[in-house]
Amino acid sequence: MGKIIARITEVEVLERKYRSEKSEFVIVYGRRRIGKTFLVNHVFADRFTFTYVGARKQKPQKQLQRFAEQLKVYSGSTFAPTLSNWEEAFNQLRSLIESKPRQQRKVIFFDEMPWIDTPRSAFVEALEYFWNAWAAQRDDILFIACGSATSWMVNKLIRNKGGLYNRITEQIYLRPFKLAECEQYLHAAGCQWDRYSVMQCYMAMGGVPFYMSLLDPTQSLAQNLDRLFFSKNAPMREEFDELFLALFNQADKYISVVSALSEHREGMLRAEIAQKTKLSGGALTLVLDNLERCDFVESYSRFKSSVRNKLYRISDPYTLFYFKFLSKNNSKDEHWWSNNMNSHSVESWQGFSFETICMMHLNQIKQKLGISGIATSASSWRTLGKPYTSGAQVDLVIDRSDRVINLCEMKFSVEPYTISKSYEELLRNRMALFRAETHTRKSLSITMVTTYGIVRGLHSGIVQSEVVMDDLFRE
Repeated sequence: MGKIIARITEVEVLERKYRSEKSEFVIVYGRRRIGKTFLVNHVFADRFTFTYVGARKQKPQKQLQRFAEQLKVYSGSTFAPTLSNWEEAFNQLRSLIESKPRQQRKVIFFDEMPWIDTPRSAFVEALEYFWNAWAAQRDDILFIACGSATSWMVNKLIRNKGGLYNRITEQIYLRPFKLAECEQYLHAAGCQWDRYSVMQCYMAMGGVPFYMSLLDPTQSLAQNLDRLFFSKNAPMREEFDELFLALFNQADKYISVVSALSEHREGMLRAEIAQKTKLSGGALTLVLDNLERCDFVESYSRFKSSVRNKLYRISDPYTLFYFKFLSKNNSKDEHWWSNNMNSHSVESWQGFSFETICMMHLNQIKQKLGISGIATSASSWRTLGKPYTSGAQVDLVIDRSDRVINLCEMKFSVEPYTISKSYEELLRNRMALFRAETHTRKSLSITMVTTYGIVRGLHSGIVQSEVVMDDLFRE
């Protein structure tokens, strides 16, 4: 078992539940490839009493057959029991547990539980009865349910209105790594890259541990991206479809939404998404909610606007990378990235992706600005669309309780950023327009978030505060 990176809090929670003096029902969930199974296996290793992994698109009888085989393994029996339904399966599991010493903690791990709950399988009902009628009455069971289909985990377990209502004793949601955790992971894996390269890697893969595990430390980042995304049978090229099919029923609806969002870097209103995708009402609400739960999309309120006018943007770097360079790329060039990495298209994508990553690291930005202890709200702002405004917008507005508003400008570059005369004028006009339209009386402060800072010169005085790439790597 390899060393675990970053998940310190989650490890502590699982260990605390193991030491509990009552039966515990814990769920571990999060998107595919995020490290759920690795976490549980790392913590408990040889302490399992029983484990079972659900199989995708398998009929109930096949699932039950595999469950029986696991019972055989963990009981040390020479034969597997015959199971006709899940109630019988849980009765056999009960017998296995009762055969163990009473003082021993019993760790039961069901992985990919959403895949077990096939139509008409009655799995959830059997689980409810097993827990309520027997397991919850004991003090020696740690039951762990794990799954990638976040919507199923939330609706069937967390928000269960039936027998499992309020029965979950702990929820562990695994999010993608932040930049600092990615750097730690990559260095531990032998990729001794500088932060500029780590940032570029994050732009393509996000903070998904499994994706980073595919990197070859003997190759450069460009070589790795060619191999993983553009070579023949590249493993990451087909990941997108597999990812959405594994996470969501009716995956085409979810793909249509993220596809629409990928074409609007400034974000889209719900009404705009509905018009583009032909989804509406509860169906669209469900899709947007599930995409947010899985960290693919994030919603941002618009400054001084109602909740109905919030903007939706893609927040997953891998999804952005896929739609920008893979979804419509029919090139047979297996070194496409190396041959195009300095193109205008890549440069434009880097700028947009950097903005997205900055918004994902709002806490790090606040920490650098020294306002972590000040109540704030983050939003975006877009003009009312008058012809002379040219669609001015600010992607990140930090509204502070100390009567200051930070208007954040985010720029990705290979060297310190130079504020030109025209850019200074643009910033001044934007501030004036922001004040005129919002009628705010708070002080406005321009904050530049860049890779290597700004060049101090004739036009840089308009910038009141700076955040650089290194600040985004704070823990």
